[in-house]
Order: sequence, then C-alpha cells, then structure tokens
Amino acid sequence: MDSCDRRVRAYKDGRTFDECRDMAESLNPDFRQIIEKNGKVLWTEILEKVDNDEILYKLTLKYLRRDGYDIGNHRIPEVKKF
Repeated sequence: MDSCDRRVRAYKDGRTFDECRDMAESLNPDFRQIIEKNGKVLWTEILEKVDNDEILYKLTLKYLRRDGYDIGNHRIPEVKKF
C-alpha cells in the first residue's frame, strides 16, 4: 500500500512540511506584535507576508488560534485578541 510521507513531500520552494511548520512558528511573534499594536491583523496582510504560500498561511492561522487569538471567519477576515 502506498502512503504519503510528509517528511519528503516538497512544498513551495522545495521545503518539507516540517520546515514550513518551523517557518510559520517563526512568523507568529511578528503577527502578535502587529495585533498588540493595531488591535488586529487582516488575513490579506498575513497572506502577503507569507508570500502567498498556502501552507504557511494556514499554519500561521492555526498557531495564532492556538496562542489564544480569534482568527475570525469568512465574514470577518481578521485576527484579533479575544
């Protein structure tokens, strides 16, 4: 049976999933500072910052939610504090 091995799958620029996860973790402090300063950060700003990389974008939102931020929804596309 064939299965996907996440360790060798290449994402944008040939990165592995683990490298993408580490990059998303490293971007979160910047977004937290923006949220603290402005009260929110828009989804489009996050997408621009991660250079339109879908995996990094989704992981960044996931980690911001994990850290206690409201990541919004399709009607309110912004991340803010609860």
